[in-house]
Amino acid sequence: MPKNRNTFSSLTSRVLHAGWRRVQQAGAVTAERPGQLRFGRIGAGTRLAFPQGTVFGEAWIELGDHCIIGEQVTLTAGMMPDLDLGPEPILRLGDGVVLGRGSHVIADTKITIGADTYCGPYVYITSTNHSYDDPHEPVGKQWPRMEPVEIGPGCWLGTGAVILPGARLGRNVVVAAGAVVRGEVPDHSVVAGAPARVVRSWDAEGGWTPPLRTPAPVPIPDGITSEQLLALAELEES
Repeated sequence: MPKNRNTFSSLTSRVLHAGWRRVQQAGAVTAERPGQLRFGRIGAGTRLAFPQGTVFGEAWIELGDHCIIGEQVTLTAGMMPDLDLGPEPILRLGDGVVLGRGSHVIADTKITIGADTYCGPYVYITSTNHSYDDPHEPVGKQWPRMEPVEIGPGCWLGTGAVILPGARLGRNVVVAAGAVVRGEVPDHSVVAGAPARVVRSWDAEGGWTPPLRTPAPVPIPDGITSEQLLALAELEES
C-alpha cells in the first residue's frame, strides 16, 4: 500500500476516534446534563455513559451519588412507558453503585440495590418473571409474576449473573459469573451455579468456610500517588 494511503488511513482513524470520544462526552447523562431523561433523582457525580440502553419510567427511578452506569445499560420502571406507578420510587440505586456495560435492571415492582454494589457486564436483575401455569397457553401470553428484589450494600455481581424476582442478597455478597440467584442469600456469602447455592461463607469466629485458597491482597501503602503507581506498572511491563 502506498505511503500516502497509509498516512490517510491513520489520520482518518485518529479523527474518527477523537470524534467518537467527543460524542461520548456530549451524550453522557449527569445531574447537570440530563438530556431528555427526567429521573426521580440523579445524584451528584453520577454518570450514565453514552450510548445508553433502553430507559423509561425514569420518574420512578432514583440514582444515588457517584454511580457509574456503563454503556448500553437498560433501566426501566414499570412494564411499559407512560404508566402512572404511584407516589413511591420503584427502582433505587444507592451511592456508588456500578452497573457494567450491557446490564439490565427491569423493575416492574420495587428493586433496591445497596450502596457500593458493583456489577460486571451483562448482569440481569429483574422483579418480573413469566408464569407458565396454563400448559395450553403460550408462556409469553400468560400474566407474569412480580416480587420485590433487594440487593444489600457492598455486593459484587460477576459477569452475566441473573438475579430473579424475590431475591434478597445480604451485605457483601459475591455472586459468581453466570450464577442464577433466587431466594435469600446471607451476608458475607459467595454463591455460584444455576440455581445458585452458597459455596463459601464467613463468620466472625471461624472466618471463611471453606478457607480462602488465595492470599489476601497487599494494600497500597499510604502516601503512594497515582503517578508512582503508573511508574511501577511500567517497570513491571519492561
